[in-house]
Amino acid sequence: MKKMLFVMNPNAGTRKAKRYLADILGVFNRADYQVEVYMTACQGDGEAAVIRRAKDQDLIVCCGGDGTFNETVSGLMKTGLDIPVGYIPAGSTNDFAKALGLSQKIVDAAKQIVNGEGVKVDLGRFGSRYFTYVASFGVFTRTSYATPQNVKNALGHTAYLLEGISELSQIRKVPIKMEIDGEVVEDNFLFGAICNSTSIGGILTLDPKQVDLTDGKFEVLLVRAPRDLSEIGECIQAVQKQVYNCKMITFRSASIVKITAPESMSWTLDGERAEGQDLIEVENLHHAIKIMK
Repeated sequence: MKKMLFVMNPNAGTRKAKRYLADILGVFNRADYQVEVYMTACQGDGEAAVIRRAKDQDLIVCCGGDGTFNETVSGLMKTGLDIPVGYIPAGSTNDFAKALGLSQKIVDAAKQIVNGEGVKVDLGRFGSRYFTYVASFGVFTRTSYATPQNVKNALGHTAYLLEGISELSQIRKVPIKMEIDGEVVEDNFLFGAICNSTSIGGILTLDPKQVDLTDGKFEVLLVRAPRDLSEIGECIQAVQKQVYNCKMITFRSASIVKITAPESMSWTLDGERAEGQDLIEVENLHHAIKIMK
Protein backbone atom coordinates (compact mmCIF):
# COMPACT_ATOMS: atom_id res chain seq x y z
CA MET A 1 0.00 0.00 0.00
CA LYS A 2 1.24 3.48 -0.88
CA LYS A 3 1.83 6.07 1.85
CA MET A 4 0.54 9.64 1.85
CA LEU A 5 1.11 12.57 4.18
CA PHE A 6 -2.00 14.79 4.13
CA VAL A 7 -1.41 18.27 5.56
CA MET A 8 -4.59 20.29 6.12
CA ASN A 9 -5.14 23.84 7.32
CA PRO A 10 -8.62 23.63 8.91
CA ASN A 11 -8.95 27.44 9.07
CA ALA A 12 -8.13 28.24 5.44
CA GLY A 13 -10.61 30.24 3.39
CA THR A 14 -14.21 29.78 4.54
CA ARG A 15 -13.21 26.61 6.43
CA LYS A 16 -15.40 24.57 4.11
CA ALA A 17 -12.72 21.94 3.45
CA LYS A 18 -13.26 20.47 6.93
CA ARG A 19 -16.79 19.48 5.91
CA TYR A 20 -15.36 17.33 3.12
CA LEU A 21 -12.62 15.61 5.12
CA ALA A 22 -14.33 12.20 5.11
CA ASP A 23 -14.96 12.47 1.34
CA ILE A 24 -11.34 13.44 0.69
CA LEU A 25 -9.97 10.57 2.73
CA GLY A 26 -12.39 8.20 0.99
CA VAL A 27 -10.96 9.23 -2.39
CA PHE A 28 -7.42 8.59 -1.15
CA ASN A 29 -8.26 5.27 0.51
CA ARG A 30 -9.98 3.94 -2.63
CA ALA A 31 -6.82 4.85 -4.54
CA ASP A 32 -4.92 2.49 -2.19
CA TYR A 33 -3.23 5.15 -0.06
CA GLN A 34 -2.53 4.74 3.63
CA VAL A 35 -3.04 8.32 4.79
CA GLU A 36 -1.34 10.08 7.69
CA VAL A 37 -3.38 13.23 8.46
CA TYR A 38 -1.75 16.30 10.00
CA MET A 39 -3.89 19.33 10.95
CA THR A 40 -1.90 22.57 11.15
CA ALA A 41 -2.38 24.75 14.23
CA CYS A 42 -0.28 27.86 13.51
CA GLN A 43 1.94 29.53 10.93
CA GLY A 44 4.98 27.40 10.09
CA ASP A 45 3.35 24.23 11.40
CA GLY A 46 2.88 22.75 7.93
CA GLU A 47 6.52 23.17 6.97
CA ALA A 48 7.71 21.61 10.24
CA ALA A 49 5.33 18.67 9.80
CA VAL A 50 6.61 17.92 6.30
CA ILE A 51 10.24 18.09 7.45
CA ARG A 52 9.53 15.62 10.28
CA ARG A 53 7.22 13.23 8.43
CA ALA A 54 8.10 13.27 4.71
CA LYS A 55 10.53 10.35 4.80
CA ASP A 56 9.10 7.13 3.29
CA GLN A 57 6.00 8.91 1.94
CA ASP A 58 4.99 8.26 -1.68
CA LEU A 59 2.91 11.42 -1.98
CA ILE A 60 2.43 14.62 0.03
CA VAL A 61 -0.90 16.42 -0.28
CA CYS A 62 -1.86 19.74 1.26
CA CYS A 63 -5.32 21.24 1.66
CA GLY A 64 -5.50 24.96 2.37
CA GLY A 65 -4.56 28.24 0.77
CA ASP A 66 -1.45 29.34 -1.08
CA GLY A 67 0.30 29.88 2.27
CA THR A 68 -0.29 26.26 3.28
CA PHE A 69 0.99 25.10 -0.09
CA ASN A 70 4.08 27.28 0.36
CA GLU A 71 4.81 25.70 3.74
CA THR A 72 4.35 22.19 2.34
CA VAL A 73 6.69 22.79 -0.58
CA SER A 74 9.24 24.67 1.54
CA GLY A 75 9.37 21.78 4.00
CA LEU A 76 9.82 19.28 1.19
CA MET A 77 12.64 21.32 -0.39
CA LYS A 78 14.46 21.43 2.94
CA THR A 79 14.36 17.63 3.20
CA GLY A 80 15.98 17.21 -0.21
CA LEU A 81 13.50 14.42 -1.00
CA ASP A 82 11.96 13.98 -4.45
CA ILE A 83 8.29 13.34 -3.62
CA PRO A 84 5.29 14.41 -5.76
CA VAL A 85 2.96 17.00 -4.26
CA GLY A 86 -0.83 17.30 -4.51
CA TYR A 87 -2.75 20.49 -3.79
CA ILE A 88 -6.41 20.81 -2.79
CA PRO A 89 -7.06 24.59 -2.93
CA ALA A 90 -9.24 25.81 -0.07
CA GLY A 91 -8.02 29.38 0.52
CA SER A 92 -9.49 32.81 -0.16
CA THR A 93 -7.96 33.36 -3.62
CA ASN A 94 -5.95 30.23 -4.59
CA ASP A 95 -3.85 32.13 -7.15
CA PHE A 96 -1.33 29.39 -7.84
CA ALA A 97 -3.94 26.63 -8.01
CA LYS A 98 -5.82 28.60 -10.69
CA ALA A 99 -2.63 29.11 -12.67
CA LEU A 100 -1.99 25.36 -12.48
CA GLY A 101 -5.50 24.58 -13.70
CA LEU A 102 -6.44 22.66 -10.54
CA SER A 103 -10.10 22.09 -9.73
CA GLN A 104 -11.59 24.58 -7.28
CA LYS A 105 -14.02 21.91 -6.03
CA ILE A 106 -12.63 20.15 -2.96
CA VAL A 107 -13.49 16.51 -3.75
CA ASP A 108 -12.79 16.90 -7.47
CA ALA A 109 -9.34 18.25 -6.63
CA ALA A 110 -8.67 15.14 -4.53
CA LYS A 111 -9.72 12.92 -7.45
CA GLN A 112 -7.52 14.95 -9.79
CA ILE A 113 -4.52 14.20 -7.57
CA VAL A 114 -4.92 10.41 -7.52
CA ASN A 115 -5.97 10.12 -11.18
CA GLY A 116 -3.59 12.68 -12.65
CA GLU A 117 0.06 12.75 -13.65
CA GLY A 118 3.01 14.55 -12.13
CA VAL A 119 4.05 17.76 -13.89
CA LYS A 120 7.33 19.43 -13.00
CA VAL A 121 7.00 23.15 -12.32
CA ASP A 122 9.37 25.92 -11.31
CA LEU A 123 9.89 27.23 -7.80
CA GLY A 124 11.37 30.50 -6.52
CA ARG A 125 14.18 31.02 -4.05
CA PHE A 126 14.16 34.36 -2.21
CA GLY A 127 17.41 34.52 -0.26
CA SER A 128 17.14 31.43 1.96
CA ARG A 129 13.35 31.10 1.63
CA TYR A 130 11.18 29.57 -1.08
CA PHE A 131 8.05 30.78 -2.83
CA THR A 132 5.75 28.94 -5.21
CA TYR A 133 4.28 31.77 -7.24
CA VAL A 134 5.11 35.33 -6.15
CA ALA A 135 7.50 37.59 -4.25
CA SER A 136 6.09 41.11 -4.15
CA PHE A 137 6.51 44.54 -2.54
CA GLY A 138 4.67 47.84 -2.39
CA VAL A 139 0.96 48.70 -2.69
CA PHE A 140 -1.33 45.66 -2.19
CA THR A 141 1.58 43.70 -0.69
CA ARG A 142 0.41 44.24 2.90
CA THR A 143 -3.10 43.23 1.89
CA SER A 144 -2.35 39.54 1.52
CA TYR A 145 -0.94 39.09 5.02
CA ALA A 146 -2.58 41.97 6.93
CA THR A 147 -6.23 41.27 6.09
CA PRO A 148 -7.69 39.39 9.11
CA GLN A 149 -8.65 35.77 8.41
CA ASN A 150 -12.26 36.32 9.48
CA VAL A 151 -12.55 39.15 6.93
CA LYS A 152 -11.07 36.94 4.22
CA ASN A 153 -13.51 34.18 5.17
CA ALA A 154 -16.49 36.52 4.97
CA LEU A 155 -15.56 38.48 1.85
CA GLY A 156 -13.04 36.33 0.00
CA HIS A 157 -11.64 38.10 -3.06
CA THR A 158 -13.51 41.30 -2.14
CA ALA A 159 -11.47 41.61 1.06
CA TYR A 160 -8.28 41.97 -0.94
CA LEU A 161 -9.81 44.60 -3.19
CA LEU A 162 -11.12 46.66 -0.26
CA GLU A 163 -7.83 46.54 1.61
CA GLY A 164 -5.88 47.30 -1.58
CA ILE A 165 -8.00 50.36 -2.32
CA SER A 166 -7.47 51.64 1.22
CA GLU A 167 -3.71 51.41 0.69
CA LEU A 168 -3.86 53.71 -2.35
CA SER A 169 -4.48 56.59 0.04
CA GLN A 170 -1.10 55.87 1.62
CA ILE A 171 0.98 55.65 -1.56
CA ARG A 172 4.68 55.59 -0.86
CA LYS A 173 7.29 55.39 -3.55
CA VAL A 174 10.22 53.06 -2.98
CA PRO A 175 13.63 53.52 -4.63
CA ILE A 176 14.58 50.15 -6.14
CA LYS A 177 17.40 48.92 -8.33
CA MET A 178 16.91 45.59 -10.07
CA GLU A 179 19.29 43.59 -12.20
CA ILE A 180 17.00 41.42 -14.32
CA ASP A 181 19.09 38.77 -16.08
CA GLY A 182 21.79 41.42 -16.45
CA GLU A 183 19.55 44.35 -17.45
CA VAL A 184 19.52 47.13 -14.85
CA VAL A 185 16.20 48.84 -14.07
CA GLU A 186 16.19 51.63 -11.49
CA ASP A 187 13.39 53.99 -10.41
CA ASN A 188 10.88 54.79 -7.67
CA PHE A 189 8.25 52.05 -7.73
CA LEU A 190 4.74 51.75 -6.40
CA PHE A 191 4.56 47.97 -6.70
CA GLY A 192 6.68 45.08 -7.90
CA ALA A 193 6.20 41.35 -8.33
CA ILE A 194 8.47 38.51 -9.33
CA CYS A 195 6.00 35.80 -10.13
CA ASN A 196 5.19 32.50 -11.76
CA SER A 197 1.41 32.81 -11.92
CA THR A 198 -1.39 34.41 -13.92
CA SER A 199 -2.85 36.05 -10.79
CA ILE A 200 -1.19 38.06 -8.02
CA GLY A 201 -2.93 38.48 -4.68
CA GLY A 202 -6.32 38.09 -6.29
CA ILE A 203 -5.95 41.64 -7.62
CA LEU A 204 -3.59 41.78 -10.60
CA THR A 205 -3.80 39.35 -13.51
CA LEU A 206 -1.32 38.47 -16.23
CA ASP A 207 -2.11 37.18 -19.70
CA PRO A 208 -1.94 33.35 -19.57
CA LYS A 209 -0.20 33.42 -22.96
CA GLN A 210 2.74 35.21 -21.33
CA VAL A 211 3.08 32.94 -18.29
CA ASP A 212 4.67 29.49 -18.41
CA LEU A 213 5.10 27.77 -15.03
CA THR A 214 7.69 25.39 -16.46
CA ASP A 215 10.02 27.56 -18.59
CA GLY A 216 12.67 28.35 -15.97
CA LYS A 217 11.78 32.04 -15.93
CA PHE A 218 9.78 34.43 -13.78
CA GLU A 219 7.61 37.25 -14.98
CA VAL A 220 8.80 40.53 -13.43
CA LEU A 221 6.19 43.30 -13.19
CA LEU A 222 7.19 46.74 -11.90
CA VAL A 223 4.79 49.68 -11.55
CA ARG A 224 6.49 53.08 -11.40
CA ALA A 225 5.31 55.53 -8.74
CA PRO A 226 2.96 58.06 -10.37
CA ARG A 227 3.98 61.71 -10.29
CA ASP A 228 0.44 63.09 -10.50
CA LEU A 229 -3.24 62.06 -10.68
CA SER A 230 -3.18 61.61 -14.45
CA GLU A 231 -0.43 59.02 -14.15
CA ILE A 232 -2.42 57.14 -11.51
CA GLY A 233 -5.28 56.83 -14.00
CA GLU A 234 -2.84 55.81 -16.73
CA CYS A 235 -1.40 53.14 -14.47
CA ILE A 236 -4.83 51.71 -13.58
CA GLN A 237 -5.84 51.58 -17.25
CA ALA A 238 -2.60 49.81 -18.20
CA VAL A 239 -3.13 47.13 -15.53
CA GLN A 240 -6.79 46.63 -16.47
CA LYS A 241 -5.95 46.27 -20.17
CA GLN A 242 -2.89 44.10 -19.40
CA VAL A 243 -0.64 46.50 -21.34
CA TYR A 244 2.52 45.77 -19.42
CA ASN A 245 5.31 47.50 -21.30
CA CYS A 246 4.42 51.18 -21.18
CA LYS A 247 5.62 54.36 -19.48
CA MET A 248 4.21 53.33 -16.10
CA ILE A 249 4.94 49.59 -16.19
CA THR A 250 8.02 47.49 -16.85
CA PHE A 251 7.44 43.83 -17.73
CA ARG A 252 10.29 41.34 -18.22
CA SER A 253 11.03 37.61 -18.03
CA ALA A 254 14.09 36.45 -16.11
CA SER A 255 15.63 33.48 -14.31
CA ILE A 256 17.71 35.53 -11.83
CA VAL A 257 16.80 38.90 -10.31
CA LYS A 258 19.13 40.84 -8.02
CA ILE A 259 17.47 43.59 -5.99
CA THR A 260 18.92 46.53 -4.11
CA ALA A 261 16.23 48.03 -1.87
CA PRO A 262 15.71 49.61 1.57
CA GLU A 263 16.09 46.98 4.28
CA SER A 264 12.97 48.37 5.96
CA MET A 265 10.81 47.48 2.94
CA SER A 266 8.63 44.43 3.58
CA TRP A 267 7.92 41.71 1.01
CA THR A 268 5.35 38.97 0.76
CA LEU A 269 6.09 35.44 -0.38
CA ASP A 270 2.90 33.66 -1.52
CA GLY A 271 0.85 35.99 0.69
CA GLU A 272 3.00 35.68 3.82
CA ARG A 273 5.20 38.47 5.18
CA ALA A 274 8.96 38.36 4.56
CA GLU A 275 11.58 40.66 6.08
CA GLY A 276 13.32 43.05 3.71
CA GLN A 277 17.02 43.02 2.92
CA ASP A 278 19.21 45.64 1.31
CA LEU A 279 20.48 43.11 -1.24
CA ILE A 280 18.36 40.15 -2.33
CA GLU A 281 18.89 37.51 -5.00
CA VAL A 282 15.82 35.79 -6.39
CA GLU A 283 16.41 32.65 -8.44
CA ASN A 284 14.10 30.47 -10.51
CA LEU A 285 14.63 26.81 -9.59
CA HIS A 286 13.69 25.12 -12.85
CA HIS A 287 11.45 22.02 -12.52
CA ALA A 288 12.10 21.92 -8.77
CA ILE A 289 8.85 20.17 -7.75
CA LYS A 290 6.39 17.70 -9.24
CA ILE A 291 2.70 18.59 -8.93
CA MET A 292 -0.06 16.03 -9.43
CA LYS A 293 -2.75 17.39 -11.76
